[in-house]
Amino acid sequence: MNLTEFRSGWKILILAVFGIAVSINAVLLYGFGALVIPFEQAFGWDRGSQQIAISFLYGGAVIGLQAVGWVNLALGVRRTTMISLALMGLGYLACIPVLGGSIWSLYIMFGLLPIVGMGALAITWTQLINLWYVENRGLALAIGLSGTGLTAAVIPSAIAICVERWGWQGVFGLLAALNFLLIPLTLFWFRVPTATEPEAGAEGDVVPLSGVEFKEGIVARKYWTCNIAIALVVSAVMGMITNSIPMLQNMGFSATEAGAIFSVFGISLVGGRLTVGFFLDRFWPPGVAAASLMLPAVGCMLFLMGSDSIPLMMLAVALVGVGAGAEFDIAAFLVAKFFGMKEYGRLMGFHQGLITIASAGAPLLFATMYKLTGGYDDILVYCVFATSVGGAMLLSLGRPPVFGGEKVPA
Repeated sequence: MNLTEFRSGWKILILAVFGIAVSINAVLLYGFGALVIPFEQAFGWDRGSQQIAISFLYGGAVIGLQAVGWVNLALGVRRTTMISLALMGLGYLACIPVLGGSIWSLYIMFGLLPIVGMGALAITWTQLINLWYVENRGLALAIGLSGTGLTAAVIPSAIAICVERWGWQGVFGLLAALNFLLIPLTLFWFRVPTATEPEAGAEGDVVPLSGVEFKEGIVARKYWTCNIAIALVVSAVMGMITNSIPMLQNMGFSATEAGAIFSVFGISLVGGRLTVGFFLDRFWPPGVAAASLMLPAVGCMLFLMGSDSIPLMMLAVALVGVGAGAEFDIAAFLVAKFFGMKEYGRLMGFHQGLITIASAGAPLLFATMYKLTGGYDDILVYCVFATSVGGAMLLSLGRPPVFGGEKVPA
C-alpha cells in the first residue's frame, strides 16, 4: 500500500471524520430517539407524530443536497462549509426558543436545518476526501464515513446526559457547540490539493479539477445506472433496518435475543465499509461494488427461510450490515471514478437527493406491504430482488475512465 496520500492528507481525513460525525443527518438520525420522551413530556407531542420530523429532515436534506453544488461553485467549498457550520450552530440555538406549542415548530426546524447547513453535509467531506486521495480513495472514504459509527456510539448517550442535567434545551446547546468547535479546525485544515502535493502540476497552483460537465453527466447512462442500482439497494437495506427486530421476534426469538442478534449490524457496517473500501482501490470497482451490495440478498434469504439458530441469524444481519455500510462509500467512489471531480458536488448531490428520497420512502412502502399482507415474506422477497438486481446492474458500468491528475491503474 502506498502511504504517500495518507502522509500528505491525514489532516483532511481526520477533519472529514469529525465533519461527517457531526453532520445533521447523522446526529439527529442517531440521537432523535433520546429526544422523543423529553419532547413528549415537555410539549405533549405523541411519539408517532414526532417520527414525521425525520421525514422533514430528509426533505430538507434533499433541497440542501441540490443547492450545495451550486453554492460551492459561487463561494468556494471551504467558505461554504464554514458559513454552513456557523449557520447550523445558530440554527440549533434557535431551536431552544422556537420549539414548543404546535409540533409544526419541530417539523419546520428539522426541515430548515439541513438547508442552512448544506455545506456541512456528508457530501462536502466526501468531496474533500476524493480530491486528496486517488490510489487509496476507497479506503479513505471508508475511514471518513466511519464517522457515523462514532456518532452512533457517542451521541445517544451524550444527549441522554444533557437531557438529565439541562433538559432538552441542553441538547441543542451541545449540537451547536459541536458545529462551532469544528469551525477553527476547518479554517486551518480544510484545503484542496495544490501543485506541491503528490498529484502536482506547476508549483503553487491549485490542481485543476477534471471530469465531465454537469449537463453531460446528468444524462449519462452510467450515472443513472448508479442512481437506480444504489436506490434499489438502499430501499431494501432501510426496510431491513426498521423491520429486522420484529421479524426476529416473529420467528420466536425473545426481545432480548432479537436485540442481541441485531447488535452485530453496527459491527458489520463498519467492518464492511473498511473492507469494501480497501478492495475498491485494488480491484475492478464495479465488480467489488456489485459483490458487496448483493450480500444483503443472501441475508434476506436466510430471514425468508427462517431459523431458530442465533448464530445463523447473526450472520444474516451481518450480511445486511455490510451492504448498509458500503452503499454511500460505493456511490461516492463511483461518481468520482466515472465522472471525475469537476462536477462532483452537483452530480453527487443529485444522486444523494434520490437516495434520500428512497430512504424516506422505504419505511412507508414496507409499512404498507405489511398492512396488506399481515406478514414479512413479501417484504423479504422485495429485498432479495432489489439487492440482487441493484448489485448486478453495476456490472454494466465497465472500465472507469482516467481523468487528468489521476493515475492510470495497473
